[in-house]
Formats: sequence, C-alpha cells, structure tokens
Amino acid sequence: MSGSLYLINSIGKNENKPLNRYLKLFYLRHMYLCKLRITNSVGTALQSRDWFVHSRRFQLTAKLLRCCGSMDHFTRIGVKQTKPWPIIGDLWRTIFRQMSVLESIQFFYNMFPGSRYSGMYQFSIPTLVIKDPELLKQLTVRDFDHFTDHRILVDADADPLWSGNLFALTGRKWKDMRATLSGSFSSSKIKRMFHVMNGAAENFVIFFLNKNETLIEVEMRDTFSRFANDIIATTAFGIEVDSLKSPNNPFHIMGKRITDYSSLIKRLRFFAFLIAPRVAKLLKIGLFEKDISSFFYKTIKETIQVREEKGIVREDMLNILLEARKGTQHEYSAAIETGFATVKEYTHSGKGSQFANLTDDDIAAQAMVFYVAGFETISNALCFGSYELAVNKEIQNKLRSEIVETHRLNGGKVTYDSLLKMKYMDMVISEILRKWPPAGVVDRVATKPYTIEPVNADEKPVHLKIGDLFWIPMFGFHRDPKNFENPTKFDPERFSDENKGNIKPYTYVPFGAGPRNCIASRFALLELKTLFYHLLLNFEIEPTKVTTVPLKLCKKSFRPSPVGGFWLGLKRLTCT
Repeated sequence: MSGSLYLINSIGKNENKPLNRYLKLFYLRHMYLCKLRITNSVGTALQSRDWFVHSRRFQLTAKLLRCCGSMDHFTRIGVKQTKPWPIIGDLWRTIFRQMSVLESIQFFYNMFPGSRYSGMYQFSIPTLVIKDPELLKQLTVRDFDHFTDHRILVDADADPLWSGNLFALTGRKWKDMRATLSGSFSSSKIKRMFHVMNGAAENFVIFFLNKNETLIEVEMRDTFSRFANDIIATTAFGIEVDSLKSPNNPFHIMGKRITDYSSLIKRLRFFAFLIAPRVAKLLKIGLFEKDISSFFYKTIKETIQVREEKGIVREDMLNILLEARKGTQHEYSAAIETGFATVKEYTHSGKGSQFANLTDDDIAAQAMVFYVAGFETISNALCFGSYELAVNKEIQNKLRSEIVETHRLNGGKVTYDSLLKMKYMDMVISEILRKWPPAGVVDRVATKPYTIEPVNADEKPVHLKIGDLFWIPMFGFHRDPKNFENPTKFDPERFSDENKGNIKPYTYVPFGAGPRNCIASRFALLELKTLFYHLLLNFEIEPTKVTTVPLKLCKKSFRPSPVGGFWLGLKRLTCT
C-alpha cells in the first residue's frame, strides 16, 4: 500500500490542481470498489499485501498515476523545466489549440532566458531543449557518435516501408545506408535531374498562362502540393503525372492521405506512437495505412522490373538508387558549391561503414520517405515564400529583375549552372528557410551515456542515459533576436556576401545539424529556385481580399499554415 500512497502524493506536485483532484478521487474510489469486489468474491485475497493486483483496471490506473507523478525528471537532475500537465505533459498547448505547433516550439525555446537548455515533456517523455549554438555543435558534430539516431516511433515489423527509410534507420543500418546514398544526392547527381524539375516548373506556369486571365486567385497550399507531387512522382518513382490537369490522379490522392492528420482516427494512430509505443507495437500499428503501402510498393517494384527488363535508363532519383544498388555511383565530393549557400556538408567517415546491399524494399522505403518529406516541406516553403514575396513587393521586384536578366543572358532559357549563379535568388531562398524552416524541430536520441558539463554558474552536470531525448528547435534558433536582428522581418540581405559572415555558426540550421542533417537539401533548394524562377518570370504574386495580412498561424492544424489558408493572386505580366 505504501506504493499507492506514494502515487497519490506525487500527483499533488503537479500544477493542474483540478485534474489532479479528479485523478486522486478516481484512484481512491477505484481502490475501494476493488477491495469490495475482492472481499465479496475471494476473502483470502485480503491476506495478500498486494491484493490490488487482482484488478486489471487498477493496474492501468496505477500506471496512469505513476505517469502523472513522474513529471519532475528535470527538476531532480537540476535542469529548469516547464510545469507539465498529467499524462499529456507540455503538449496540451497544441492539443487544446492554445498555440500552433511552431508557436509552441518557440515558446519552449524562449523559456528560461539565458539557459543553454531546459526541459519539457512530450506526454510523459522528458525532452531536453537545446538553445545554445555551441552546445548544439557539441552534441551534433563533435560528439555525434553519442547521438546518431532519431526517436523510433514505429515498429519495424509493423511498417517496414517507414522503418526501412534513411530517416528512421538507426545505428549501423543508418550508417551503411547513409554511406550508400550520399553520392546519390551530390551536386553532380542533382544536376542530372534538373531537366525533370525544369519541365515540371514550365508545365506549372503554362497551366495558369492557359487560363488567359489577368488575375488568378489561387489557394497556394493545394496548388504547390500538386507541383511537389509531380516532381517527386517523376524523380523518385519514374511516373509522369500532371496533378493540375488531372487533380484526382492516384499519386496526389495518396500524398494527401499521407500528410492529412485532420481525421480523428489518424490523430489517434499518431498519438498511439507517442503515448503507448509498446501497445502500438503489440497491435502492429503502422504509420501508413495498408492500401497506401501496397500502392507505393507495387508502383516502385513494377517500375524497377520494367526498367531492368527493357534496359531503360532515365535521369531521375530511382535510376540513381538503382545505380547505388549496382555499386556504380559511389563517387562523392563534399565540396560546397556556389548556389547552395544553405547547405552544410559533413563527411562523416563512419568508421566501419559499408555500402548497403539495396533490395527492392530498401529502394521503395527511400523513395517513400523522399515522397513524404518532399510533398509537405517543399509545398510549405513555396507557400510561405510566395506569401513573403507578395507582401514585400520591393524584394519580389528585385528578384524578378535578376531572373529577367539571367533569362536574357542565356538566350531565353534557364540552365542548372545559370540558376545556381543567381546570388539574390539564393539570398531570398535562404531567408525563406530562416523565417519558415522546413521542419520546426527535429530530435536526437542518446545512443551512449553522455554528460553535458556545466558552463554557467547555475548549471550542474547533466547525465544523459541511453534513450534520452533532446530537441533541436530550428524555429526557435531562427526567431531568436540574439541570432537574427528583428527576426520577424523578411530580409534577404542577411545572406548577402557582406552580411552572411556575421551569422553565428549553428544559429541557422534549416536542414538540421551534423552528419544526420537532411541528405536531400540540395534537391530541395534546386526545386524551390526552379519554380520561383518560372513563376516570377511570368507572374506577379499579390495579396487578395481574402489574404490574411499579417499572417496568423492556425492553431487547429498540426502542420504550419495560416488562418484562412494560403490565398494569393497571380497577376499575369504583359512582358518579361
């Protein structure tokens, strides 16, 4: 009984008193009812010191209360922490729609000013929030071998399509796969796919030019998601689609289903991974629905079979992955080239790493994560970027001038090399990714015991165990006035040749930090530049009557989006 009394008392330490009182009353009432039932049915049970174990409901309640009473992990180890709620921890702000996801990330980053780190809770999971750029470099680069993995959400047997991709792989499997794929995303490989991107961007613009209207009002999220869908369908899966002309094509429908978490069932599925991963594993709950997984498996395997049987070679991501399987593309240069200013390369040697033997399932898993990541993040960057250009006309006009001049110098066309030489384009894209990073936060998991030594007077050594979690809050770093003056202002001049040297290392991390950063950053940058080139060459982006100015983030959506949607106008230019 002493354990049960401890549980009751420990709840009182939490701040949410009404909920705590309810849980205590529920707990005591349940103990009384259990005791009555056991007394009436099995008298001898009262002789047992642990009589309450006969009630499975009691065991569940005890686990719940234990969870509620353990939200002081950081306080016990000398780290400043939030005041979490029982069960849901600090996620109540987004669950109950008090803040958008991005606003909550910034909130956790801003807590305890002057601290290099602080603690918060994802449900009952303690999470260390890193806020100091030097510490970020220490954890993700210098001591990377202690934090090589992301948190595992999905059991490998439950969803091999997700668990087999580069983002989800851990340990040696990740190291070997990263070594295998690194050459696939080098500049030389991305250059080979430029004509595919360029063709999709031209088709995108032609679709709106054919409308023959002076001003076209467009909901940008839906529109740009179709562009992102077509790019990834053709580069990763070898499938030609035009989602603007054929809005109900299977690829786009599947993409929307994957990224849409508005339904209750999908939210419950996602929360199951966070709250009860063991239960999710026992029930073999996958991240993707079975028909979605089957669709992508079938598509990739049929395409591979046709290409190998007929000897088809196509300059796309699928072909590069097939080359990787054959071992014919392992040349790789980590040189940073002009036009990719936001890319930070790491040549993590990974002692003992080997090239993975890619199976069809491995290729399908990499193509799938490429699709999921690109579908959402690219369309988000295009949406926020278009909004910023619409409300900052002088920046839009300056970028258009550079585009028109580049177009003229290259005989009315754009090439890979000419696009990468556009300095102002690179400055604008860099600023879009600063103000609106592709992911607001990413995590790392300790794979070895590690100690963060104290630096400030109020710090103690923080001992991290295997499995402990920390956050890299990119949105927080990018919106910190100590890192970027007037951070809410959209100002590409931050990234001019004269100013970019003033940016503190590891305060600008749009693609993550260290050897586990985004491997496809070059691809994403080229995709953004290509579409904005063609879009601004032919249209002026304008706010409309339904555009929300200033932009207000929606608190009801899991993904970053403004209240009312991304409604903007495309005004056709008479001449360029």
